[in-house]
Amino acid sequence: MKGKRIIIIGAGLLQVPAVQIAQEMGLYTIVFDYNKDAYGMKIADYPMVVSTRDVDGSVRAARDLSQKMEIHGVITVGTDASTTVAAVANALGLPGNRFEDAYAASNKIRMRERFKKNNVPQPNFFPVWNYEEAIEAYRSLNTHAVVKPADNMGARGVMKVSDENSVLAAFNRAKSASPSGEVIIEEFMDGQELSIDMLIYNDEIYVTGIADRIIEFPPFFIETGHIMPSALDKEKLDNAVDVMKAGIRALNLKIGAAKGDIKITKNGAMVGEIAARLSGGFMSAYTYPLSTGVNLIKNALEIALGNPPSDLNPKWNKVSVEKAFLPGTGIIESIEGIENAKKIEGIKEIFVKTKVGDILVTPTNNLEKAGNIIAVGSTRDEAISAANKAISAVHFRLTDEKSITVEEIKRIAQEKLASKHNADYIFNNTDEKTGLSNYSFNPSLIHEEKAVNLETELFNTHVSQPIIIDTIYNLTDVIDGIMDIREYYEIVSDTALNCGVLAVFNDFNNEELFELSIKTIKRNKRGIIMLNGNNPYDILMQKLRDAEKNGACAAGIDFSYCYNINSDYKVYVKSEKELLKIRKQIEIPIIIKGISNENDINNVNSMHINSIYFSNNNKYALKGMEKVADTINRAACNLH
Repeated sequence: MKGKRIIIIGAGLLQVPAVQIAQEMGLYTIVFDYNKDAYGMKIADYPMVVSTRDVDGSVRAARDLSQKMEIHGVITVGTDASTTVAAVANALGLPGNRFEDAYAASNKIRMRERFKKNNVPQPNFFPVWNYEEAIEAYRSLNTHAVVKPADNMGARGVMKVSDENSVLAAFNRAKSASPSGEVIIEEFMDGQELSIDMLIYNDEIYVTGIADRIIEFPPFFIETGHIMPSALDKEKLDNAVDVMKAGIRALNLKIGAAKGDIKITKNGAMVGEIAARLSGGFMSAYTYPLSTGVNLIKNALEIALGNPPSDLNPKWNKVSVEKAFLPGTGIIESIEGIENAKKIEGIKEIFVKTKVGDILVTPTNNLEKAGNIIAVGSTRDEAISAANKAISAVHFRLTDEKSITVEEIKRIAQEKLASKHNADYIFNNTDEKTGLSNYSFNPSLIHEEKAVNLETELFNTHVSQPIIIDTIYNLTDVIDGIMDIREYYEIVSDTALNCGVLAVFNDFNNEELFELSIKTIKRNKRGIIMLNGNNPYDILMQKLRDAEKNGACAAGIDFSYCYNINSDYKVYVKSEKELLKIRKQIEIPIIIKGISNENDINNVNSMHINSIYFSNNNKYALKGMEKVADTINRAACNLH
């Protein structure tokens, strides 16, 4: 194998062992990851900045690279990139599963459909796209249910529901966590959960580890640790293995690895899910090798290169434990005791994924843990005892969340932003001043205490408080590299819904974004759409009608784009007659944004437009704002 080249998809904590082991085998490592600063990229022989989720981009990068050097294999470990692996393997003619089979092992709906077709034991399930379908599915199951995104991992967006009142929140969480928007609702399986790794080569399936998973924090499903090997009796383990093998065959996985979450229910073993990769959660890279002496990743790399696994015979029988650090909620002031914990007998690894200044929350998915420890012992009790001692030895000193400062929020946000441009836009943009910059609040402090109720109605919609979440100006540039706009809009929409406020969605004069905005508003039956005012009348009317038809509680017409434009860019000036005609044909409230001229304000008022929106995102519009303050006040008093 000396001199052979392998592509490893992913460069994070769980993929680093694969890079290191491949190099120890004499392989030339080509590593794909979006984060150029990930540790796996730093130690790779040939790092390439490509997202693990970007299937097309990964294929293009691999094809281009194959013109310069021969590629012999492709693999991933512990991350949901099996479709990317399959696509690259198929494109380059490398050992691997068919793309459609890897996709079925990545999408829970396709997976369940294949299991159903092949009579693999599993819970009843329903794919759902909207809230109405979710409620109908829950009623059909008539039992406790689990709502999941169809295409995500790490327990993101997964939630148990036990009554109809919980379905909406669970559905929204799952929808937000799904890249495609697909959601699945399935019957809750009660019982011990196992994590099982298997390797596949030449139609033979090798069992390479069975661990007891520790799941806590209901109604979420947080893996707070696992213990290798499982303590269940042989009959139940054999049943679980048989069910998982049936699942692998139903998915038509022919080569590589498979990781399964198998539930041991009162009716026998059932498949939670099966992925076409080795497990994450430190099992394949740490606890299985410590428990058995078998280098599982080495064997998986051999298979990825088209060779049989060379050594799967256990060298010893020990117990290995992975346990998560869950110190509570708050801001980390200090982390102490790590070195002392490392000295505890049986402790093999300590991973602290957080640092001073980070904000800890109660976990709702498997990514929100402070760190992990790996322990080993001759017996189960010995290994668990060592793990518990190490957890107790590491002290996370936390401050109250309420004590966080604006500067601390800025620091954390800047670290998370993907580019300096994004950080500069949000935190260092000093050119824009609001027209209220010369005003200050003068509160009264001596008075009778009164109960405060912020509930009111905005645009014929009940809100918990008079707050509207606005769209970020120049949104596509600002969030570039952080998330896509679809994900951003869904998060904003769900946040507004859960908080009982409204949100604005801007089409930025882009047809695709307009359709996305309408789809987002329709999903939650509320929201405001802001349309570019520099469009001809017929286009504006069509968009306004679509917004009204799909549940928008108001629609805005933004004239900010008419300022400081290029000479070859046509400006569609609106007459009073034209706006009045719009107002008469559209029943939902109309908002006018981006005006500051006193004459414009008076004209808008006379046309019975519902609201005027004064924005600080255009310095030309703001120059005269203070001069027309009295006019604004008068207009505000007369708006309908």
